[in-house]
Amino acid sequence: MKSLYQSTIKSLPLLGHGKVRDNYAVGDDKILIVTTDRLSAFDVVMNEPIPGKGMVLNQMSDFWFDKLGHIVPNHLTGVAPESVVAPDEVEQVKGRAVVAKRLKPILVEAVVRGYIIGSGWKDYQATGAICGIELPAGLRQADKLAEPLFTPAAKADLGEHDENISFADMEQRIGAELAAKMRDISIELYKTAADYAATRGIIIADTKFEFGLDENNVLHLMDEVLTADSSRFWPADSYAPDMSPPSYDKQFVRDYLETLTEWKKSPPAPALPAEVIEKTQAKYFEAIERLTGAKLKA
Repeated sequence: MKSLYQSTIKSLPLLGHGKVRDNYAVGDDKILIVTTDRLSAFDVVMNEPIPGKGMVLNQMSDFWFDKLGHIVPNHLTGVAPESVVAPDEVEQVKGRAVVAKRLKPILVEAVVRGYIIGSGWKDYQATGAICGIELPAGLRQADKLAEPLFTPAAKADLGEHDENISFADMEQRIGAELAAKMRDISIELYKTAADYAATRGIIIADTKFEFGLDENNVLHLMDEVLTADSSRFWPADSYAPDMSPPSYDKQFVRDYLETLTEWKKSPPAPALPAEVIEKTQAKYFEAIERLTGAKLKA
């Protein structure tokens, strides 16, 4: 499978390169979002692509946008990406791009946690709370929470870590009404998706959503949604509390990087062995097949 580390679309103005996505202007009101095969770990972009990963993320997002469209509008326009680029650029967008509405992004990520893991587990061990929300004593790593928690994060600049913030801080930043709307919609999105994923043998431990406003200040779901990059997916058949369950994401990359005691989790990125790349690719492919019941459309 061909990989795409960075797109080189010349027929449209470049808006910018993110960690994984390249954005181009389509007129004044739309954006072409190309999901590359770049992979970031610990907020550092690796030098090697994971072939096909961008297609998995793009098609997984499209699947969820369709399934969750009744809850909140999203950024999709239905315009074919192949129709907005030059003929010799079609291969760069096929299966891995969308033409999206140009929205005003809300600079607060909506994080929903259904299980206690990752930074939430570290926070709980230190304080008995997650992002200031008190939890019962005696919870174990990877325990399911009684109710999903909404724990917002302030978006950081490229290469920086997002910062967990309190809901009160979120209200101050974007206003109480919009904060409450984002919280309620995010929890509904998570619950709906988690219920569906459970029927496919997958646990969605946590996820993050991004939102934007259109010219009429209507809230839209944007960017990516419930992908293996923005969520923790666990196979239900191997889940057990009191441990960090195996997951459908860049776990192999993170595990490998953790063995490099001399690397300080800052650029430049170390080289990834072929075996780590292959295992990571296989996990992404397995995730979309198990979740959607269909193979990746290459």
